[in-house]
Amino acid sequence: MDEESMEEEGGGGCEAMMDDQNHNNWGGGYGRPLPLGERFLRDAAGPRAGPGLPALPEANGVLRGCEPSAKGEAGAIAAAININASTSKFLMNVITIEDYKSTYWPKLDSAIDQLLTQSPGDYIPISYEQIYSCVYKCVCQQHSEQMYSDLIKKITNHLERVSKELQASPPDLYIERFNVALGQYMGALQSIVPLFIYMNKFYIETKLNRDLKDDLIKLFTEHVAEKHIYNLMPLLLEAQSTPFQITPSTMANIVKGLYTLRPEWVQMAPALFSKFIPNILPPAVESELQEYAAQDQKLQRELMQNGFTR
Repeated sequence: MDEESMEEEGGGGCEAMMDDQNHNNWGGGYGRPLPLGERFLRDAAGPRAGPGLPALPEANGVLRGCEPSAKGEAGAIAAAININASTSKFLMNVITIEDYKSTYWPKLDSAIDQLLTQSPGDYIPISYEQIYSCVYKCVCQQHSEQMYSDLIKKITNHLERVSKELQASPPDLYIERFNVALGQYMGALQSIVPLFIYMNKFYIETKLNRDLKDDLIKLFTEHVAEKHIYNLMPLLLEAQSTPFQITPSTMANIVKGLYTLRPEWVQMAPALFSKFIPNILPPAVESELQEYAAQDQKLQRELMQNGFTR
């Protein structure tokens, strides 16, 4: 199936019938402002996820709920004979596994590559509408399991390369490069997760009882963070004891990121995490007030030695 037939197919069948007429904001569930790609999809793409979508998505090659409705026996017979043109066209354009592998997945693969390797603020020359449509059609045609497997394999391979690059980094660049890798990956997820929202809704949540964003964050934890935490933490503690060795924003990003990935890592350096994560340490007690005051005075002396005045 070529690209032209894919685009022609986009306006009919399941896509037209499952459109939420209330135009619900399907991206709002992530608790953050929509990135450019998601806003584009919300405004330009057709169907939105909403309460009207079926609980079980896949049946007989298409999403349940995509079949034309009929009232009464006569209506059912008429509907069976006179399937509307758009649904008939959709059913005729079956996406085989060969179509998926040769046409649909290569488009997704290329887009994921660009999203995973982009720098903050980069313009990515991909069609969000086309990628969203590819995912939607593959879900309708029961390729969710294969698509999920391909996505996990693709991102796992990327993270393994990232980990090897970090292992080759010299100590003076290690913290900064880890910060870049973490920020770049989390930024990519803000686009990748919404693009695969239908796969998440109708396969990962329904059949696997998981969530795509959680799965992808776990991949970074297993293939990058866990392999580097014991090299990274001593460097962070050393940087903490040497003011301005790295920027405060870099330190904050890494510490907060590590806490998000694995909260129990707090136990490796409670004092470090407490500077950026609220309520990590137990409440202060009166007997330790003098120690707190001494630490504060030490910090003030270090600031003055580095050119800061009261």
